[in-house]
Amino acid sequence: MKINGAAYRSVWVDSTDGRSVRIFDQTKLPFSIVTLKLETVEAVAQAIVTMQVRGAPLIGAVAAYGLALALRVDASNESLEQNAAMLAETRPTAINLRWAIERMLAKLRPVSPEDRLAVAYAEAGRICDEDAAQNESIGRHGLGLLEEIAKRKAPGEKINILTHCNAGWIATVDWGTALAPIYMAHDAGYDVHVWVDETRPRNQGAALTAWELASHGVPHTVIVDNAGGHFMQHGQVDIVIVGTDRVTSRGDVANKIGTYLKALAAKDNNVPFWVALPSTTIDWRVADGVRDIPIEERGASEVTTVTGQTSDGRIESVRVTPSGVNAANPAFDVTPARLVTGLITERGLCAASADGLNSLFPEQERQ
Repeated sequence: MKINGAAYRSVWVDSTDGRSVRIFDQTKLPFSIVTLKLETVEAVAQAIVTMQVRGAPLIGAVAAYGLALALRVDASNESLEQNAAMLAETRPTAINLRWAIERMLAKLRPVSPEDRLAVAYAEAGRICDEDAAQNESIGRHGLGLLEEIAKRKAPGEKINILTHCNAGWIATVDWGTALAPIYMAHDAGYDVHVWVDETRPRNQGAALTAWELASHGVPHTVIVDNAGGHFMQHGQVDIVIVGTDRVTSRGDVANKIGTYLKALAAKDNNVPFWVALPSTTIDWRVADGVRDIPIEERGASEVTTVTGQTSDGRIESVRVTPSGVNAANPAFDVTPARLVTGLITERGLCAASADGLNSLFPEQERQ
C-alpha cells in the first residue's frame, strides 16, 4: 500500500545495515509518520507490548524478525528457546504470534547454531511474503461480497460497510484483512463508503483506519462505538467486515473489544457480519472461544485518559474520568460463531463452523 504515493510494507529489513528491522510507530499515527529501527529482541518485545506495532498478522511477522535479532547475539539452543518464550508472552490473545514463533522454532531447531542466523532472516522474510499474498487473496474473495451488494443497489447508491478497530495494511504486512476487499472495491470503481468505529479505548479506528482510508482516497465517516446499531436500524449499513486476532476451530472469533456488540446488532437487523482472516489466525487447538481464549487485560490509564492533538499542534494526554477512579480494560471480546455470517480467508469464503473451516483447510494441509 502507499503513503504519499510511495509503496510500503509495515515491516522491512533496514537497507542500510541489512540486519535491523523497521516498523511504523503506530502510537504516533495519524498525527505523524515515524519509523522505528529495532536492533534487539528486547526492542521488538517492547514495541509489541506498547502497541507501537499491533495487528495480529504483523505482530507475528515482527516477532519472527525479533528472533532473528536475538540470534545475532547468541545463537545457542538455550538462547533460542528463551527468547522464543519471551516473545510469545508479549501479547497473549493474538494467535499469529504463537504461530510465527512455533514456525521459526521448527525451522531453526534442526539447524546448527552457526547457520541459524541466515536461516532465521530468510524464514522471517518468507512469513512476510506469505502474509502479503494471503491478504491480497482475502481481498479478492471479499470483493465478491461487495460486488453482490452493488448489483442490488440503485444507480448512485453507495455500498455502506461498517468496520471495527483497524484491520488494514498497517495491521498486517500488506493489504490488510477486513480492509483489503474495501481497497479492491474502491480501486475497481465501486462507490463504497465506510463507517469507521472509533474503537475506544485506544481509538485504532479513528486514528489508524481513518488515516489509511484517507491516504487511499476511500470515502469514510468516523462514528462513536455505540452508533453502529443505530445506523443498522436505519438501513445505512449493508455489511459489517471486521478482522480478528484468533478464530477457534468451530468459528468463534476473538477481536477488539466491542466486536461482540456489533455482531449482536447486526444479527438483530439482518446485516451480514463477516470476519476476514488469514489461516494463520485459526487456532485449531481451541474450540470454545469464550471459555478458552485468553483475553488480554491492559492498563486502566488507556480508559481514564485520551491522547490527541491540540489546536496548536501539540500531542497531549488528558484525563476523562475523576482522579482515582478504577477502570477495567479487557482488550478483546469473543463473538460466538452463531453470530458470524461467514469467514473470508485466503482460500475463499466459508461458514463460521468446524465444517466450514474443514472444507477449506483439511487437517493434513493445515500450517
